[in-house]
Order: sequence, then C-alpha cells, then structure tokens
Amino acid sequence: MSTMSKYLAPAALLSLAVVVSGWMVKSTILEVKGMERTVSVKGLSEKEVTADTVIWPVFYRDADNDLEALVERTEKKNAAIRAFLTLHGFDASELSISAPSITDKYAQEYGQNNQGFRYVAKAGVTVYSNNPDKVSQALGQLSELAKQGIAITKDDYQNRVEYLFTGLNDIKPEMVQEATQKAREVAVKFAKDSDSMLGKIKSARQGQFSIRDRDSNTPQIKIVRVVTSVEYYLSD
Repeated sequence: MSTMSKYLAPAALLSLAVVVSGWMVKSTILEVKGMERTVSVKGLSEKEVTADTVIWPVFYRDADNDLEALVERTEKKNAAIRAFLTLHGFDASELSISAPSITDKYAQEYGQNNQGFRYVAKAGVTVYSNNPDKVSQALGQLSELAKQGIAITKDDYQNRVEYLFTGLNDIKPEMVQEATQKAREVAVKFAKDSDSMLGKIKSARQGQFSIRDRDSNTPQIKIVRVVTSVEYYLSD
C-alpha cells in the first residue's frame, strides 16, 4: 500500500461518518417536527365606549361682489358664532377661529365669470372639546344662528362633527386579557374534541386595535375591537 493510499482510506471513512451522522441528525429533526402537534386559535374582544373628544367645525359660506363688504360680514358672523358658543358653555380655549378662505371666481381659468357673485368665502369657528354632551346640546340650537342669517354647513364632509375616543391605553390590558382567554377556551374545546391535552403556548400575536362607530346615527358611541392569535402545543 502506497503512502498516499495509507492516508486516503481513513479520510474516506471519516467523510462517510460525517455524512451519515449529518443524515441521522437531520432525520431526527424531521421526525421530531413531524411528531409536533399544534392548534392555532383566535380570540375576540369587543367593548362599547363613549367618545370623550369632539371636533366640531362651525362653518358657513357667504358671497358678494364687494370683497371688503364680504370680509366685514364674515368678521361679524364669526363674532356671532363665538357669542353663541360662549352662551352654550364653551371656553375660549375650546374655540379656534379660522381665517376666511375666499375664492375669486373671476380669477379661475375655467370659472363661470358671468354667473353669481364674484367672491365666495368659507369661514367659521372650530370647536375642540372634551365634553360631547355640551356639543350635542349646542347642535340642537343651531336655529339661533340661522335667525341671524348664518347658515351652518352640516352636510359638507369636511365640516362634519368628528367624535373621538382617546382612552384606548386605559382599556388595552383588559381587552387583550379577554381576547387571550377566549382563544384559550376555543383551544381547550378543540383539544377535548380531538382527545388531546392542551399544552403550553408556542406563539402568540396580538392584532391591531380598531375603533369604529357603532352605527351611522350615533357616531359618539364607538366599538373598540381586537383579535389575538395564539398557537398551542397538543399532546396525547
């Protein structure tokens, strides 16, 4: 046997041993994974809450051919709106007066210059309040402004009353706990129906919280919702 052959034979045996060992380890891992049994479930938590913040754009439109007269009239109307809101309990810190947005129809390239007034203004006061009930009461008295010649735009999407719920962080822990508990209840039932025992959690994922209006007629009432996904081990 040559010197080279003397060293090649043990090397070949060593390589074969490494290959066999690697195959055995891989097979063992595959076998363990194949024996692993899990169940994935979801738990839902929903909570009805009341909005705690309101944004109310109290805006109107006006028009005139005399720009100076239009600006003067918007100032008077803004003052009337501010007085109306103050009368209904709103503080100055809750009110924000916007500068009027005035459009010159004659300056528009495709405008109908021969129809209607030349200048159109949009102006008003924005209410930002943490008292939704106070806003609801004032909304019911808008006829007082109409009697002063101020027609508040309510159907405009940009001028809709917006109700917000800002206390999400306060109810998050409770809702996540409830969603996780409901997920476990589903997993326990599945394990029982399949003659298995529920094991430890393999993985868990909390979904995003969503806040929506309960319905279109009561936007001040919100539904908070979260779904938790949990994967459990199963055993015989």
